Amino acid sequence: MLTRLTGRFARQQRLTQASEFKSVFAKPCVKQGDASMLLLGIKNNKDTARLGLAVAKKQLKRAVSRNRFKRLTRESFRHHLDIIKNLDIVVIARAGAERKTNRELLDLLSKNWHILSKKCGN
Repeated sequence: MLTRLTGRFARQQRLTQASEFKSVFAKPCVKQGDASMLLLGIKNNKDTARLGLAVAKKQLKRAVSRNRFKRLTRESFRHHLDIIKNLDIVVIARAGAERKTNRELLDLLSKNWHILSKKCGN
């Protein structure tokens, strides 16, 4: 069913419950990041990877910047599902993300997905 939904960010691909976020924050198998973002990941027992986003107003002041960061992160996540399968990932935005272009953010996300996957044993 998920192959049909590759253009969407399906509900099965989201961390929706506070308890799901807490499990990632409590014991991440890997922390990967830079000045723009921090990625936390743990293995899950699902068929697909799941993504949670934590984008605070304190870090990205303007709504336009927060929405752009979330949109680009979800897009990159969808394109890298084959690499990051069976992981629950929370992406935390940092203030440095506001100064990056779309291309720079996508490149950083791609690099971080690969590193996260290697470190978590996928």
